[in-house]
Amino acid sequence: MRRRISRTRVGPSEISPDQLNDGLQDFERGMRAAATPYVKTPKFDPGETMTIASDVEIAQAAQLKPIAEVAGELGLGPNEIEPYGRFKAKVGLEALQRRSSDEDGRLILVTAMTPTPLGEGKTLTTVGLGQAFARMGKRSVICLREPSLGPVFGIKGGAAGGGKAQVLPMDEINLHFTGDIHAVTSAHNLLSALLDAHVFHGNELDLDINQITWKRVLDMNDRALRQITSALGGPANGFPRESGFDITVASEVMAILCLARDLKDLQRRLGNIVIGARRDKSPVFARELKADGAMTVLLKDAMMPNLVQTLEHTPAFVHGGPFANIAHGCNSVVATRTALKLADYVVTEAGFGADLGAEKFFDIKCRKAGLAPAAAVVVATVRALKMNGGVEKADLGEENVAALQAGCANLGRHIENVLGFGVPVVVAINHFATDTLSEIEAIRNYCDGLGVEAILCRHWAEGSDGAEELAHKVAEIAESGQAQFSPLYPDSMPLFEKIETVARSIYRAGEVTAPQSVRDDLARWEEQGYGKLPVCMAKTQYSFSADPKQLGAPTGHTLPVREVRLSAGAGFVVAVCGEIMTMPGLPRSPSSERIGLSEGGDIEGLF
Repeated sequence: MRRRISRTRVGPSEISPDQLNDGLQDFERGMRAAATPYVKTPKFDPGETMTIASDVEIAQAAQLKPIAEVAGELGLGPNEIEPYGRFKAKVGLEALQRRSSDEDGRLILVTAMTPTPLGEGKTLTTVGLGQAFARMGKRSVICLREPSLGPVFGIKGGAAGGGKAQVLPMDEINLHFTGDIHAVTSAHNLLSALLDAHVFHGNELDLDINQITWKRVLDMNDRALRQITSALGGPANGFPRESGFDITVASEVMAILCLARDLKDLQRRLGNIVIGARRDKSPVFARELKADGAMTVLLKDAMMPNLVQTLEHTPAFVHGGPFANIAHGCNSVVATRTALKLADYVVTEAGFGADLGAEKFFDIKCRKAGLAPAAAVVVATVRALKMNGGVEKADLGEENVAALQAGCANLGRHIENVLGFGVPVVVAINHFATDTLSEIEAIRNYCDGLGVEAILCRHWAEGSDGAEELAHKVAEIAESGQAQFSPLYPDSMPLFEKIETVARSIYRAGEVTAPQSVRDDLARWEEQGYGKLPVCMAKTQYSFSADPKQLGAPTGHTLPVREVRLSAGAGFVVAVCGEIMTMPGLPRSPSSERIGLSEGGDIEGLF
């Protein structure tokens, strides 16, 4: 006899007993609209009230190990960590230096198909896979980025995974954490203040005020600050000029923090920041303002990786936070390299779809840090595939194999792109309760046709148990030595050709357009010695094209590059495409409206 319940509470949403008993759990979580993945059929008595915890409730109920114990199990001594409370710690840079000659573990990248507003579960899968490796008896470390407050209070919410595959303490990680992003904000804005003070006090460097490119930053979505006029109010306040704000995670200082190998390299890179130009167009560097030393001091502690743990006590480095649609979208090199010295397997993620995060992981991070991934996991969901096949959001709960098959072209494009870097691929199907057997089988058949295995994963509800099959397959591939990693283009290729190569090879664009000012900037930077830098594409995350409405796998489209920015300290050139903004805005109903404290002092509404 079918058992029934009277009511089910799932975070901020409620569903009827009939929906649960008929297997139609399509749980919407806030503005992110991401349904709770697979939930096992519960066992309960008639009339019983059953509660399924939300992400934050699961996190708050978890029993964490003291962070010193987690560090000790990883092989880190008490003198190699600096605790930040009971459950967070900084790992000293000397821990990496002491193990510089040790053999590296295997590096696994988790990326995804083109994201939709539904959420595909890339961070969730990263955590689940890392936990599954540990379940197999392997020493495993997870490497993630730190969440920005902009998305946390905007539309996306937190970035710590979910269910039984999340990093903890989730609320602290999603909020101020260890203060790294605030340190980046302070270091960046110190340089801004020094620049304006230099101009005010005589401008000995002969900076052309109209060619100052260095803005200010804030770790919050605030569209009103995108373009501003500063220093109004009279001569005592400086020289008025047009400027603006970027979000902190788009700051070149954040990119530098994530790419620097040590404190010496950090200061060198900070000194190489180009803040503007003289009237003869020659660059002016941060070191000429004597800013690099003080900026390094502000970032000294932020350079140390942050150690936390998952729900199953698997160690996790959560460090650095660049966006993948407007920056290079990967966690710090120092965290990844430290993890590789401590673990058999290091599982890391790169932001958004493989056209953005994975391409930059390969062409920027791996190129600069000398990393060679052993395998990649591409995350897909039935819902996202159907949306890319033309199904409206309201109809995604209904079976539609034909639309899913049409949307598989998007997944296939990402698979082909990752394979093009010489990295073998496994597809992880992040399962939701509304998925049908026919839809799952259609994904598997499609992937089989590409020579890639697709594995159903249930790590949200089952933790490591739900990702163990994926872990075994990834380990098999990683240990086989199949990977023959190679970047997409050589250092020697001209800058505009690098942009075209990414556009044509990864996005399948038909042409790249750019105003003459962009071409002139690129030519001048090549003359100044920056021609060997990689390019960092800034474009919408919702499409292979620059138009977020072009879903699926468009070809032959035009990629418009509206401006380019030299990030000489980070070591790349940013190409800003289409209408992408480096300072996001808040939606009409931001996530912050649903975040607060309960009467007992617990955080509510954060996910």
